[in-house]
Amino acid sequence: MRSAMKFPFAILCAVPFIMVLGNSMLVPLLPLMRSALNVSLVQISLLITAFSLPAGLVIPFAGFLSDAYGRKPIMAPALILYGLGGLLAGLAAWLATSPYYLILGSRILQGIGAGGTYQLAMALTGDIFQSKERTKALGLLEAANGLGKVVSPIAGALIGLISWFAPFFVYGVLAIPAGLAVWFIVKEPEQKTEGITFKTYFHNLGQILQNRGLSLLACILAGMVVLFILFGVLSYISDVLETDYDVRGLRTGLIIAVPVAAMALTSYLSGNYLQQMAGGSLKPAIVAGLLVDAGALAVMGFINNIYVFFPAMVAMGIGTGVVLPSVNTLITSISSKERGGITCLYGSMRFLGVALGPPVFGLALAWRMPLFLGAALLVGVIAVLASFYIHAEKMLPPQLLPSH
Repeated sequence: MRSAMKFPFAILCAVPFIMVLGNSMLVPLLPLMRSALNVSLVQISLLITAFSLPAGLVIPFAGFLSDAYGRKPIMAPALILYGLGGLLAGLAAWLATSPYYLILGSRILQGIGAGGTYQLAMALTGDIFQSKERTKALGLLEAANGLGKVVSPIAGALIGLISWFAPFFVYGVLAIPAGLAVWFIVKEPEQKTEGITFKTYFHNLGQILQNRGLSLLACILAGMVVLFILFGVLSYISDVLETDYDVRGLRTGLIIAVPVAAMALTSYLSGNYLQQMAGGSLKPAIVAGLLVDAGALAVMGFINNIYVFFPAMVAMGIGTGVVLPSVNTLITSISSKERGGITCLYGSMRFLGVALGPPVFGLALAWRMPLFLGAALLVGVIAVLASFYIHAEKMLPPQLLPSH
């Protein structure tokens, strides 16, 4: 990576890191918030939903708008809105006598802003890096996302020692400068977007799906399922640690951080390694990572022991870290003109996977073996689909193919 690009790309890496803080930093503080606000369990959980639902709904529209008008004009205001929502929530909690609904509305604003962040950072990375550096860059972006997942619950617990609403101000302190930095420092390659209409845009997307739809679907399913599995298992283990081992709070956060850290480190290392290899190495990496995840799930299905679960979870983090940079490279390479829309479609499905994992794996407390073995089978099936239907030569530009 050229030295002139290092600082702008570091700013882009800050975007997924900040986005991940949106929910994860508040999770350890929800019981404290519930007590301070004097609300029900359902009402306090809505602070998470009020962020997640708008973000999921906005992502596809942010993709179209970024393809039509550029990444920066969407991403920079989205980051500032995300930060302002946090500041408004913090001020409401600090100054209002009954702040719950003001905080809820502020979280909706934050969610709308979050919908225009990470996926567009991924699309812009695809725009900027046109050589084999793309895989390394996307690996770094995924590592920053993983690092945010590691740090956020620990940071939330520590910042919450100041006050239960202190984390809201952190969003503003981080996101608003990041939005300004994206606007003023990151250079966006010029894209020919004149005259683009919804009809033309979605016709072009339809052509992509017709010609490369199975490859795209296999990649999206691979990215979605590894996050669904990882965060579902982490949620299950969090419950087990509390109920069976009386481990809770910061100690739980530190234990769960290990497999997520394994994912982040592997994303960085695999992105570096795959940069040196030809584009044809991406599909084998996806299949191998999926098989590692399937094997870890099978072990956890047959052996109900926390000392077996922990190394299996680390293996799962490694498998996930192998899959994601490869999938990200293929997704962001499939089309330059519709890159934002395709990347945001993928981002929505990733978001859905992370959201569905915890409630589905909550059933494992009653049906552990069937659920884990069923999940292992699901991942194995997607590995087979990936091996048959992902065709890197149809998705990658010429400069990323083996002959180059």
